[in-house]
Amino acid sequence: MILSSVKDLIFTPRRIISLVPSQTELLHYLNLDDATVAITKFCVHPKHWLSSKQIIGGTKNVNLTKVCSLQPDLIIASKEENVKEQVEELAKDFNVWLTDVKDFTTALQMITDLGSLTATGDKAQTLVQQIEQEFLTLLPKKKPKAVAYLIWKDPFITVGGDTFINDMLGRCGLENIFADTNRYPSTTIGEIKDRGCQVLILSSEPYPFEQKHIAAIQALLPASKIILANGEFFSWYGSRLLQAPSYFNSLVAAIS
Repeated sequence: MILSSVKDLIFTPRRIISLVPSQTELLHYLNLDDATVAITKFCVHPKHWLSSKQIIGGTKNVNLTKVCSLQPDLIIASKEENVKEQVEELAKDFNVWLTDVKDFTTALQMITDLGSLTATGDKAQTLVQQIEQEFLTLLPKKKPKAVAYLIWKDPFITVGGDTFINDMLGRCGLENIFADTNRYPSTTIGEIKDRGCQVLILSSEPYPFEQKHIAAIQALLPASKIILANGEFFSWYGSRLLQAPSYFNSLVAAIS
């Protein structure tokens, strides 16, 4: 079943499968190595888990047969990253905790909930407090810049106002020019220009934008500053949030 509350799970799980990369990293942070039996191929942190854990496909194409063979007592999934039909199929036989992280507040609640589910509440709460303290060191731009954040090309895909990335941009003092849209709309260079983009941010994931892409796009957007960004700090909402403010400060400083 899909758990409606952390209280629905009346035992401490000992066989966990994570379908969410950022939450896989959080499981490691909470010292749940022994309890975590399988992850996706995109769960690249911690790196050694890719060789020590069972791999059950990707976030969008979970190998349901392999999951069933592992007999998990808890599956961690996300509305944002996983396919609804696959999650519902798994929920027929297993406990599924389905998260819906859209901003900083819900990210911290997710960490707290995972701690409650896995009997690591004290460590999770300490992590939440440390993240809150780190975000107090974030120095957003005093004069906001109009930005667009691209996560894909061919077609170009950006981020709407109801996303975690949008919240992170706002905390950096950056105004998302697509905040009036939802989810991940496709766009064009022409639309980005017409919306008055001052800074175009090219993410390292899920599409791996690189330096070579800047020159090609810069020719089409001569008035915009184009920079590369480590997408993990904008979209991973687990323990990586501890490192995000320091990274954001360096990024903001680079935006003139």
